[in-house]
Amino acid sequence: MLQQTTVQAVKDYYIRFLSLWPDVRALAAAEDGAVMAAWAGLGYYSRARNLLACARKVMDVHGGTFPDSEDGLRSLPGIGPYTAAAIAAIAFGRRAVVVDGNVERVVSRYFAITEPLPASKPAIRAATDTLTPEMRAGDFAQAMMDLGATICTPKRPACVLCPLTEGCEARRQGIAETLPAKAPKMARPVRRGAAFVAVDVHGRILARTRPPKGLLGGMTEVPGTDWGVDAPLPKSPNGAPFIANWRLAGAMNHVFTHFELNLAVFRADIARMPPPPGHFWIARADIAGAAFPTAYRKVLAAAGLDAPKA
Repeated sequence: MLQQTTVQAVKDYYIRFLSLWPDVRALAAAEDGAVMAAWAGLGYYSRARNLLACARKVMDVHGGTFPDSEDGLRSLPGIGPYTAAAIAAIAFGRRAVVVDGNVERVVSRYFAITEPLPASKPAIRAATDTLTPEMRAGDFAQAMMDLGATICTPKRPACVLCPLTEGCEARRQGIAETLPAKAPKMARPVRRGAAFVAVDVHGRILARTRPPKGLLGGMTEVPGTDWGVDAPLPKSPNGAPFIANWRLAGAMNHVFTHFELNLAVFRADIARMPPPPGHFWIARADIAGAAFPTAYRKVLAAAGLDAPKA
């Protein structure tokens, strides 16, 4: 949960998640939809899908016991080089080179690695390898992370308090605050489309489940059009799931990692009807506990519906 998300945002989700699935066996037996609903609002939903797939592989392939080596850990869904190294070092006492964002900052400054990220990552890892001890690599990794989080901070690092200050090449050169250098960010494209919020006489909302893979995979959404890059924001309900008195209720803006999304939100209040194929009705009282991601909670809010976070 803490990958790409803050502690403040995660802590309530973490407590609730563990109350629902206290161990890997319980999580492996969980329903996909229940896990996605518990994750709704945290973003980066592939993490939840990988977490569930990981738990199932640990149970099915490894008999409920996690591998204790980097290679074994990396064979699990969702566990990449950094996570595998961190688990191997901290949980199993292996010598592993652990490099997160904080460690990148400390090491790039200590060795004055001026090549911009991400191209400098191999050099930073190699430099970290020269520092990592054979024993207590997990303690070393956590110390380096804490050093970056509390002293070797992105701005105004507390160099006079740093235990590595004497050997820090960036401090010697007076360039500590400029490192790690980063390549210029690419302009974020804007995608636009329409979302359709249908509300029946019972207050139920028409919804569907997104495909299991891809952006927001396995999450719940209201029907809508494809998102066109740099397309104009729709002004008419073309692409609606059925004919109705659709009215423009508002607009939604949401920023993803690699693009910005603008949706025109149309609403129709209709009589009772069976859902179109691939869709289902969800009671308004159940919205809070459903697997709507933040973007679609914004859509529901734009349509005038109370859609609090789960």
